[in-house]
Amino acid sequence: MLQERRLNSRGEQYVVGPTGTPLTLRDLPPADTNRWVIRRKAEVVAAVRGGLISLEDALTKYRLTAEEFIAWQQAIDKWGMQGLRTTRIQSYRD
Repeated sequence: MLQERRLNSRGEQYVVGPTGTPLTLRDLPPADTNRWVIRRKAEVVAAVRGGLISLEDALTKYRLTAEEFIAWQQAIDKWGMQGLRTTRIQSYRD
C-alpha cells in the first residue's frame, strides 16, 4: 500500500518508518549492509511500500532476491517486526 508523499523541512521526501519516525533516503541502510537486523529490514520494506525507493532499486542496491524481500513483507504483515527475527524464524512458521 503506497503512502502519501511527504516532504520534511529540508524538502526531502520521507515515509513513516517502522518505529514511527520519518525515514528519508539518507536514513536507509548503506548499500554494503551485511548484517540485516530487524530494524534495517523493516526500514527497507517501509521505504518500498511508501514509494521512497522502488522495489527494483532496493533489490539491486541491497543485493536481495525478490523472494527474500517478499518474505520480509509477509513476516511483517503476519507477525509485525518481530517476525523478521532470523534466529526465531521457526517460532513464526505455520
